[in-house]
Amino acid sequence: MYKILLLTILTTFLIASNPKPYAVLGDVIYNNVKNIGKLQNIASCQISKEDIQKYIHDVNKTKQYGFELESKVKGRDKKFYLDRLRELSKINDEYLRMVKSGYIQSMKQNNFKLFSHIVNSGLLDLSASKTEIIDYYYKHSEDINASGVIETFLEEDKRLKLQKEALKRARKSQKELEEEKIKRIRENDRIAKEKLEEKLQNNLDQEQEEIRENQKKELSN
Repeated sequence: MYKILLLTILTTFLIASNPKPYAVLGDVIYNNVKNIGKLQNIASCQISKEDIQKYIHDVNKTKQYGFELESKVKGRDKKFYLDRLRELSKINDEYLRMVKSGYIQSMKQNNFKLFSHIVNSGLLDLSASKTEIIDYYYKHSEDINASGVIETFLEEDKRLKLQKEALKRARKSQKELEEEKIKRIRENDRIAKEKLEEKLQNNLDQEQEEIRENQKKELSN
């Protein structure tokens, strides 16, 4: 019976990436733990490897508990699981603050290696830092390897610039077409006006000729 229950738990673990109970809180912790684990390989981060390893162990243990809770294993308590998630969430947030602090210090000290590691750590709010990251890279492009996130940002910027240039050309072409249309309309109006003036002049000349002819007849009589 225990083997069947264990197999059910393992199957659930393989199908679902994270436990469903309190997923809003748990997903953030479980999705970040792999990247937090990588921090121990960054020497200049000065973060205790022992603390990181203990945190990873606690997260994995809690995650297993969450799957057991989801599978309704006897003795698993929702309140206990929620309390563990809250404790781990505080530690997760502390690591994120450390990463943010390290990111700022890396730019102040021009520690390019640390800057690249943190930018590519997966733990930095890239949407809020994109412009700053690109600006810093351009200032120190000879010292920073444009790989990973930076390379993606540069490609996005290049694509946006090409799109803007294409839009600018399209707008210019549209403007040129409008100008050509206006020019044609004005030319047609000029030609029509000249034809009308020519017609009126011809009519006037004809009337004058008729008047002269009538005068000649009257004089001859």
